[in-house]
This record gives sequence, structure tokens and C-alpha cells, in this order.
Amino acid sequence: MKDCLDSADAILWLMSPAAIRCRCQSVLAAGQRGELAHFAIAEDRLEDAADVVVELTRERFPALDVPMHSRWRHFAAGGPDRWQQMADGLDAVTTAERARIRIDLVTISVLLDAGAGAEWRYRDAATGESYARSEGLALASLGLFASGALSARDDQPLRADATALTGLDDAVMAEAFQIGADNPLVGFAGRTALLRRLGEAMRGETGLFGNGNARIGNLYDYFAARAAGGRLPATAIFGAVVRGFSGVWPRRVELDGFNLGDVGRHPAAQADGPTNGLVPFHKLSLWLTYSLLEPLAEAGLGVTGLDALPGLAEYRNGGLLIDSGVLRPRHDAVLGEDHAPESELVVEWRALTIPLLDRLADLVRGRLGLTLHEMPLVKVLEGGTWSAGRRLAAERRDGAPPIRIVSDGTIF
Repeated sequence: MKDCLDSADAILWLMSPAAIRCRCQSVLAAGQRGELAHFAIAEDRLEDAADVVVELTRERFPALDVPMHSRWRHFAAGGPDRWQQMADGLDAVTTAERARIRIDLVTISVLLDAGAGAEWRYRDAATGESYARSEGLALASLGLFASGALSARDDQPLRADATALTGLDDAVMAEAFQIGADNPLVGFAGRTALLRRLGEAMRGETGLFGNGNARIGNLYDYFAARAAGGRLPATAIFGAVVRGFSGVWPRRVELDGFNLGDVGRHPAAQADGPTNGLVPFHKLSLWLTYSLLEPLAEAGLGVTGLDALPGLAEYRNGGLLIDSGVLRPRHDAVLGEDHAPESELVVEWRALTIPLLDRLADLVRGRLGLTLHEMPLVKVLEGGTWSAGRRLAAERRDGAPPIRIVSDGTIF
């Protein structure tokens, strides 16, 4: 692939949804030629994966009224919708302030939604039930937000601002997430550090988060001011998110000193120029973009071009592809050893997941008799591929992903 970009243009391109699909497609093409070191591809098994996804989608949503894949689903784990219970007490706030509160909450919750490990549980005091993984993390983050610990204003506890985030105490986080010797959370220190970095990053992006005591929820005002006829392209939302939170991520890959965030290296992603070998994913930025759609819609802002956004390169979608036989390990270490998120093997797995999700989505729509407009990728994920990956993992490994990842709490 030719790459005539200078470094500044290359950085902008690597932060785009188009770059994610482009580079991941390069890795898939190498796999189709049999040139990958870690995975072989059996594309005929996509039919089997589609069977699982369609069956589960019909089971969960018999009327095919599938919602968008977002963090909001997890606040209703086990029955009661805890966000809605909180929202019922917000009748006195304006529509704009309600949107800011929702954006504050869901941003924090998404950024804390990396793999929790097999041992950690969160006990919901209201129901007495215990929850693991994404649902447990969602409820813990909701409790943290509701406590007012993320706000520097006593008169406005339901907000997340830079002052409170930069001063966030480990003990406050540990209490909110019920951390103990018998309840360890994978990557706990990394999560707390991420929120502190978020506070610092917000202060440098006044256009997005406001002057003075910057607030996450001020993203609503940024988007509202730029909506043409009350509508925004999904790529514009993603662009603001990936730019605004670029200073949050650990410095894994840099280009001219700029932290690229969730970007990996793989030899199949060849290009002439500064982006040679780089594969962008921006998983949590995409997850946050998906999760901002509902607060914006409730406030009257429509979003166009949803399918310009790729899927999520994470272990449920990628696990579905392994467990359904689409991706086949080429050596024993794939499933038999632990792997760092930045390893070539994990980058290869994640890169293959993105274009194969697009192909799988086409099969799922065809079997359900729905159009791209009726069933965009964000709904296929919810219907869907993420839940199917989780179900197969539960049946085969008590919920653990097929590949063992050494997580620091900032990607998976």
C-alpha cells in the first residue's frame, strides 16, 4: 500500500474509522493468502457463526427490535434499570443538563470497561445479586458516579470534572469496586491512573470540555453547536472522542512523539511511509461513540452514517470467530500461553476480527431479512455477535475468552 502522508496527516488518518477498516483488511488479505503466523482463516465457517448470532438475536429480540450496542444495556443487568431509576429523580433538570449527566456517567463507565478477570465480582446492594465482568463493572462505575466522588461541586454531585478526576483517590476507587484480597480486579491500578490522566487531558481540550473546571458532559454542548439541522455524522462524534481522549491511553505506540493510543504493530500492515506496520483499533473510543448515541438522541440530536464506524476489536467478537471455527490457531501457543495486548498475536487476532465482523453482519442481515438501514452493524453487535461470543465462552471455558490476555485495564 502506498503511503504518501507526512507525520501530521498520518496521525489524523490513523485516528479515523476508515484507517481501522483499511489496515485490518490488509491483515485479512494476508491471512487469505496463508501468510499469517498465528491464524488460518476458514471463511466458510462464517455460516456457522451466523447461525449462532441469528439464533441468539431471535431469542433475545423476537420482534427484531434490537437496540444499539452500548454501555446503557449493562446498567439494567439482572432486571432493574439503575440508570432509569437515577433518571427518575432528574425531572427538574433541563434537557441539556440531563444529556451532560448521561455523558459524564457513560464516559466514565466505558473507560473503566476493560476485562475484569475471572475472580472479581460486584455485589449490588439493592438486589443482593453479584455480577461479574462488564455488568459488574457497569454497576460499580454507576455507584462511583452516584456517590459524587467524580464531582468537585457539592451542589452538583452527578457530574465528572477534571478537578475531581485528577485528585481521585485509590481508596475511593477500591471501595466503589469492592476490591479486596479475596476480590481482585485485573488492572485496578491502571484504571485509576486512566481516570486521573483523563482529568489532565480534559484541561488541555477546552474546546471540547470547557474552560476552568472542565467537565466531560460539556461534550454535549460541543456537539449541539455543530449539529447541522439537528444531525451529526457518526464519524464526527468519533473524531471528537478519539481526539479528546488521546492523552488518556498508555504510551504504547507513538508517531513523532504523539501518543496513538489503541494502535498495534503487524508486519502485514505494509505501507510506504510513517504508518508502515501500524494497525489502529481505538476500541474504547468506538465503544464510547456507540454509547453517546442515546444521550444525544434523547436531547434531540440525530446521528447519521452509523455504518461508517467499524466493529469492536475485543475478545467477545474475536472469541466468537475462534469458537465458531472461523479463525484457527496455527500453533499451540495461541491458546496455550498468556499474551500481552500489544503482542503480534493479539494484534493479528483483533485485526482479523474487524473485517470478518463486516462479512458476518451481511450474512446475519440476509437471514433476518433486514436491510443495512434496519440493522446497522451497531445492532448486529448487540443482537448479536458480542452476546454470541459470550455464550460460547460460557459453554466452553466458564466465560473466559479463548485467548488469555495479560490486561492492564486499558484495552480489553
